Amino acid sequence: MKLIEAAGKAVKIFPAEKENAPLVILNTFEDDGESVYAAVKKITDVEFSLAAVGGIRWEAEMSPWKCSPVYKGGAPCTGEADVYLDTLTKEILPEILGQLLMKPSYTALAGYSLAGLFAVYALYRTDVFSRAASASGSFWFPDFLEFALNNKMTVKPDCVYFSLGDKEARVRSSMLRVVEDNTRMLNKMCNELGIRSTFELNPGNHFKDAPLRMAKGIAWMIGN
Repeated sequence: MKLIEAAGKAVKIFPAEKENAPLVILNTFEDDGESVYAAVKKITDVEFSLAAVGGIRWEAEMSPWKCSPVYKGGAPCTGEADVYLDTLTKEILPEILGQLLMKPSYTALAGYSLAGLFAVYALYRTDVFSRAASASGSFWFPDFLEFALNNKMTVKPDCVYFSLGDKEARVRSSMLRVVEDNTRMLNKMCNELGIRSTFELNPGNHFKDAPLRMAKGIAWMIGN
């Protein structure tokens, strides 16, 4: 594992040892890159490099536009995803690539919760990522479903992974309650566009087995 700093972010890089291995960029909330990487290696023997980006300003850099707090006393989303995406692709990614011995076969984007939303949003804003994995993605986010259905992705991705916990939609908040319907709709949209995609329902609420759920998404993504 290599630890570098790029554009003010701490990035943990787990380089592949073989040629033609993909690179997966993972935006992390609780610096869980190591646990996710270890879990992926237990699920699949597909060789890949992982770059886990930490120090994310979560409600700002993972949100596509402004959104009121989900819970009373929570932080609002400030909609700085486009700014962060520009930094990620133009500053952070080149630093990561400079640490790899071999050029990746492709670059994919993965994330949990708001970072899962960001992973899919990025497909509409850049052609850098050819695959995406969203685990427990925040597709309750106001107006995101309409955005996704009414806009075109920059390039047709090879595949997209979606997952949720089976209790995530069983909440009091009317804002969050739509998350499963919206996620299923996004998966259906991808299928109708001829994009290989899948939707997996895991046991538990939003916070259960987060590293494992993310690992399952990455394993599926690099295995297709």
